[in-house]
Amino acid sequence: MKMNDKKYILFDLDGTLTDPMVGITKSVQYALKSYGIEEADLKQLTPFIGPPLKDSFMKYYNFSEKQAGEAIQRYREYFTAAGMFENRVYHGVIQLLEGLKNAGKILAVATSKPELLAKQILEHFQLSEYFAFIGGASMDETRVRKEDVISYVRKAMDISAVEDAVMIGDREHDIFGARKNKMDAIGVLFGYGSRQELEAAGAERIAASIGELERMLL
Repeated sequence: MKMNDKKYILFDLDGTLTDPMVGITKSVQYALKSYGIEEADLKQLTPFIGPPLKDSFMKYYNFSEKQAGEAIQRYREYFTAAGMFENRVYHGVIQLLEGLKNAGKILAVATSKPELLAKQILEHFQLSEYFAFIGGASMDETRVRKEDVISYVRKAMDISAVEDAVMIGDREHDIFGARKNKMDAIGVLFGYGSRQELEAAGAERIAASIGELERMLL
């Protein structure tokens, strides 16, 4: 099936619909400080954008699973107070969503961010109206991996024919999650993943810009 024939379009949030760089990296910086780790350069913390937080604290700072869980609580202290709105919608996203919805596509969000926070962010930026369903991680981290979030969204939307759906995201986790659900995936280069990362993960198509993504889907 061609990409422009897809009925259901699932979007990642961070790095795909919005650029959350300042809010996420400041929240990580705040969490690390409580462990005596000073990280002055926020750009060093951009690898935290996209993957589950627990994985990133363990991978980049060698935290134990217990420490990583505690660090997530510190992260959320800053994120819920300020970080979630230190964010901006990518230019062209609203026009893209309007065009897709007007064409009869059914849109959803599938994010590893806690669902409650994702809904608050999308409402704040007046994006929630475009989505039939907003699916995210559970606050207790039992549903956090992208494959589990996509499966959850599929079930909630009653998408039985995965060939009718496509996942769009900027990191390898989005692509791997889609493939685990036997769903096509489009990688985007205006977020935080590289072409090499997305190709290696198995993205069927890669869009360098929102305009190119719109042409693929419409």
